[in-house]
Amino acid sequence: MPTFSTYDGTELAYHLRGEGEPLVCLPGGAMRASEYLGDLGGLTANRRLILLDLRGTGDSAIPADESTYRVDHQVADVEALRAHLGLERMDLLAHSAGGNLAQLYAAAHPQRVGRVVLVTPTAWAVDLPATTEQRLEAARLRAGSEPYDTAIAAYQRILAGGPGGRGVEEWDLAAPLFHGRWDEEVQAHWAAGEHQQNEEAAAAFAGPGAFDPPATRAGLRRVEGEVLVLAAELDGNPNPALAAELATLFPRGAVDVQPQACHFPWLDDPEWFAARVERFLSSGA
Repeated sequence: MPTFSTYDGTELAYHLRGEGEPLVCLPGGAMRASEYLGDLGGLTANRRLILLDLRGTGDSAIPADESTYRVDHQVADVEALRAHLGLERMDLLAHSAGGNLAQLYAAAHPQRVGRVVLVTPTAWAVDLPATTEQRLEAARLRAGSEPYDTAIAAYQRILAGGPGGRGVEEWDLAAPLFHGRWDEEVQAHWAAGEHQQNEEAAAAFAGPGAFDPPATRAGLRRVEGEVLVLAAELDGNPNPALAAELATLFPRGAVDVQPQACHFPWLDDPEWFAARVERFLSSGA
């Protein structure tokens, strides 16, 4: 397992999978170990995935200053990884909350990114959060059968907040809504996630002061490389319309929507996902 020392001396780990041109991968969660990304639907057939464990997650060390869990501080970790790998420019893939880290990195270092893939990304960094109604509208696409009716009720309680509304049990009940399929393989993947997230780090990730949306939007306008925002038909965070809005912030941004998929699209249809991402990385959107 390779490691490197980042700007404040914290030892960070990354995992290598596959062969081919390198693709640096930033996990979501927020602050979930990169293990859950697996081989990203088979991208390892043509790409060497460099899966970063963010500080305090997976095999990476806990920082001495835990305020550095805030996502804007982690931009320097991504830059330290690039320098460690000896890459002048790097292709970058980020999932979910990791999309914010990728947006901040691209805005700060536009000359260091090649092609960027944002997979079902949240976009708090540019002030494009998914609304409660957008999330519930997507959830209600599944209404009329189980386990989805039970999941929708649980998700409504989660989004409403209040006592008991955000417990592990409620999230487990809502979990079918975050996947395009809900078979034994996907259920096992969901269950494994309980032990992969640093909850303290997740709470600090988007803390006060983490984002300056006008500055980030200005930085993204300097990104010369192509950017693919990959949304999913059944996802509400972001829904396809919000993903398309995010794509417009990049000079060469494009959006695509994976059919019958949700927040973890490489699980829902691995062949579709890997083929679409590889086509983008090889020849552009």
